[in-house]
Amino acid sequence: MPMWRLSSCSSSSRRLVNDAKLRHMLGLKLNYSTISVSSCRAVVLPRFGGADVLEIRDNVELPDLKPHDVLVRARAVSINPLDTRMRSGYGRSIFGPLLPLILGRDVSGEVAAIGGSVRSLNVGQDVFGALHPTAIRGTYADYAILKEEELAPKPPSVTHVEASAIPFAALTAWRALKSTARISEGQRLLVIGGGGAVGLSAIQLAAAAGCHVATTCGTQSVNRVLDAGAEQAIDYTAEDIESAIKGQFDAVLDTIGVSETERVGINFLKRGGHYMTLQGEAASLSDRYGLFVGLPTATAILLKKQCQYRYSHGIEYSWTYMRADSEGLDEIRRLMEAGKLKVPVDKTFPITQVKDAHEAKDKKLIPGKVVLEVD
Repeated sequence: MPMWRLSSCSSSSRRLVNDAKLRHMLGLKLNYSTISVSSCRAVVLPRFGGADVLEIRDNVELPDLKPHDVLVRARAVSINPLDTRMRSGYGRSIFGPLLPLILGRDVSGEVAAIGGSVRSLNVGQDVFGALHPTAIRGTYADYAILKEEELAPKPPSVTHVEASAIPFAALTAWRALKSTARISEGQRLLVIGGGGAVGLSAIQLAAAAGCHVATTCGTQSVNRVLDAGAEQAIDYTAEDIESAIKGQFDAVLDTIGVSETERVGINFLKRGGHYMTLQGEAASLSDRYGLFVGLPTATAILLKKQCQYRYSHGIEYSWTYMRADSEGLDEIRRLMEAGKLKVPVDKTFPITQVKDAHEAKDKKLIPGKVVLEVD
C-alpha cells in the first residue's frame, strides 16, 4: 500500500481523510504507515510577549508518530489561561530553550492516523482530549499529536466546539476531586472561584458524585454556577464570604490561589479535609531563580505548608495540576454524553484570528471560554 503525504491546505487532504472515514466504516483499521501527514498549518510562538507575537505558519513539520500516538485532524481548540500565560512568559525557565512552541492543550477533531500500538481508537473517529501542561507541541494547528490515553471518543450529541472547551479544565478538576481529595457522596465541597472553566467543571463533577457544593463567584456567574449544580453561590463582589458561608467542608478547591483565599479556604475545612490550589509555585519560582534553584525551593515551600497545616489544622494541603488520565477522561465523556458536564463557550474565532482572540482574553473583553475553530 502506498505511503500518502498530506498537506493540510490541499484538496488531497480532504479526499484522503474522507477515504479514511470510508475505510473505518468498512471495518478496516488503518495505521500510520497508511496515511502520513508531513506538515501542516500551525500557530507558532517564536518568542514570549503579547498577542502580536503569535505567527501562523503554513508548513510546520510534523514528527513521526510513536507507537501510542494519535494524529488528530483538529476541528476546534480552546484557549485556556495557561495558553495566554505561557505566551507572556510563564514557564520560561522550562519552555524558553525550546522555542518556538505551539500553544494549546484542548482539541476536538477526527483521528487521521494512529501509531502501531493504538487499540482503542480508529481512523475517522471523532475524538476529544487534552495534552499535559508541559507538552511542547500544542493543539493550535490543523493536526495535533496526542497519546492514546489523552483522547476519548467524542459524544455525537456534543459539537466539536463544545467538546474542545471541556477536557483540560475538567481533567484538572477531576484530579483534584477524585485523585487527591477522593470525594464521595454526601460530602461537602467549597469551590473558590466557581465561575471559570475549572470551577464549573468541579461543581458538575461533585454534583454528579452526590456532593453538596458551595462556591464563590462574580455577579455575572451566579446563575451559571447554580445551574451547574452548586447549592450555594456567594457573590464575592457583594457579600462577605466568611459571613455568607455556613458550616465546614470536606474539601476546598481554590482556583484563585492568593493568600486571602488560601486562609479562608483552610479555615472552612474539617479536620482530615483537603485544601487544593491551582496556583502552585513551582513554575513561578523556577522562572525567578532558574530550574536548579526554583524547583527545590518550591518543593521546600510545599513541604513546609503541608507540615504546618497538618499540625495546626489537621488538614491536607496540595498544589494540583492537570494530568492525562484515561479513567478521568472516560468519566468526563460519560457525563458529557448524559448532559451533566458542560463548559459554556462565550465566543468562537477562526484560528486565523488567534491574535484577536488572545488579545480579547488579555483585555478581559470575554470573561468566559473562547474557542478557535479550525477549517
